[in-house]
Amino acid sequence: MASHEPIDAVLVSIFLERHYRLGGRLERLATEKDDTFRLRTDAGDHLVKVSPPDEAEEVVDLQTAAMRYLERTAPQLPVQRVRLTAGGDDSVAILLNDGRRRILRVFDFVEGPVLAQTNPDAEQLAKAGEMLGRIDVALNAFTHPAAGRGLVWDIRHFHQLTGLVQYTPDPEHRRLAREVFWNFDETVVPKLGVLETQVIHGDFSPYNVVVDPGSEEHFVTGVIDFGDTVRSAVIFDPAVPMANLLGRTPEQPWRDARAFLAGYQRERPIRASELPLLPVAALARLTLRALLANWRAERAPERREYLLAHAKDDWTNIERALAVSLNDVVAQLRESRHGHA
Repeated sequence: MASHEPIDAVLVSIFLERHYRLGGRLERLATEKDDTFRLRTDAGDHLVKVSPPDEAEEVVDLQTAAMRYLERTAPQLPVQRVRLTAGGDDSVAILLNDGRRRILRVFDFVEGPVLAQTNPDAEQLAKAGEMLGRIDVALNAFTHPAAGRGLVWDIRHFHQLTGLVQYTPDPEHRRLAREVFWNFDETVVPKLGVLETQVIHGDFSPYNVVVDPGSEEHFVTGVIDFGDTVRSAVIFDPAVPMANLLGRTPEQPWRDARAFLAGYQRERPIRASELPLLPVAALARLTLRALLANWRAERAPERREYLLAHAKDDWTNIERALAVSLNDVVAQLRESRHGHA
């Protein structure tokens, strides 16, 4: 995983003026990886991202290329737009004093609340699912030399990460993690070689979907953050938002995930043979997030309390989701929308 490393905001301002003819007030935003700013100008706002020095430039180009491809081939989709430099380039390299390079990019700023800040009903969740389905359909023919990169968040590698369990202090949480690993090994691993694959968004989480709660027709108004774009199994794309929705309604822990998937399948049907893998993939993603939070807590003691508190919610939702028979969950998914062979 690339690490977050702040950059001098004055240097960023100089590059924005020199290469984009943009000036204004920079506000640093809290992010996991890229050093990110909101640039406020008299003519409107922009999002400015500076890649970590340890992230390969071809990976940054993959993210930008996917966004530019969608802008060209599916302009009706509300994917965040890349702003070009005065010379027509989609990024500019910053050479640091130590010889390392960081890539600066500018995007349109997408106004509005993200899905995580709202309380969506079933149809709104389905609308969000439809949007991801449309994005995956649009990305089907997209290729890039870096698309096959290794990415810790890519669910196809989940079974190789059992070593993370040792960083989880609670014995019950370790038991839950081992149960999810067992399910993944039994259900998903034997099929990894035959799953439909393509470049996917990779992180269609409730924090990367901008919405208008008052609009019935255009609920999703923006899709942001292509930082986890990768070539992987198609079913792993809806598995990410499904993971984020698990346990939101404790008495019916799969309800919201099911609503999202119903919408996704209206636009991008999933093979009947692959549908049974989705609940396990969603659980794997949520478990991975909890395990990585525990691992980070070991490496960053000053953030330990914060990280473990967030992971605790994930473990609660994993436990709720596992309390339902996965066969029953699959049956419910089939009822929502029959899979395609």
